[in-house]
Amino acid sequence: MPLLTPAETDALMLSLKVSTWGIAGSLPLGIAFAWLLARRTFPGKTILDGLIHLPLVLPPVVIGYLLLVTLGRNGAIGALLYDWFGLTLAFTWRGAAVASAVIAFPLVVQAIRLSIEGVDRGLESAARTLGAGPFRTFFTVTLPLVAPGILTGVILGFARCLGEFGATITFVSNIPGQTRTLPLALYTQTQIPNGELAAGRLCLISIAVAMIALLASEFLSRRVNRIIQG
Repeated sequence: MPLLTPAETDALMLSLKVSTWGIAGSLPLGIAFAWLLARRTFPGKTILDGLIHLPLVLPPVVIGYLLLVTLGRNGAIGALLYDWFGLTLAFTWRGAAVASAVIAFPLVVQAIRLSIEGVDRGLESAARTLGAGPFRTFFTVTLPLVAPGILTGVILGFARCLGEFGATITFVSNIPGQTRTLPLALYTQTQIPNGELAAGRLCLISIAVAMIALLASEFLSRRVNRIIQG
């Protein structure tokens, strides 16, 4: 038997594509919100924190439905995206990336937030004393110090995107070659007669990819820590 069948290759490559774009799109916002929650006190902070972490406790299908009614062709935001830019998210791989990003966003924010809270504020104060402005201090002192947390958030978020199912199938359906990621392909094989072997292969592929992501996170985090510590 081939190492990967064409259908498995398509599902794997689409999953990697969706996960990569999902993390790339959510990382800047993740850093911004993590810094805001770690360093600022303001009215409604608890509510904002709850909203950011809501995808962790809500059923993913609920997230998918909310995305469908807001970003779908007739949704409040989706209609504007289509009218102004001709962009459709529902039932496309881009929509799958958005759904995955929303589900993984709390993991990204939490990892980076914990890292920011652990930064020695004295180093930032020293940089400000030497004439560095707020933005320069953030990009030259704070950001490098929280690199391990950012890396952890990216890898964990990427792995979560790879495993996303409920929000994806609700928002973008299960279209072969378009939105059928690894979890959706596995689900499809469990719904057809004699699909056990194909489902088992997809299960092993999913486990292997997730393990590679987690091992890469551990290896890269240690390497970055060694570089920071000199």
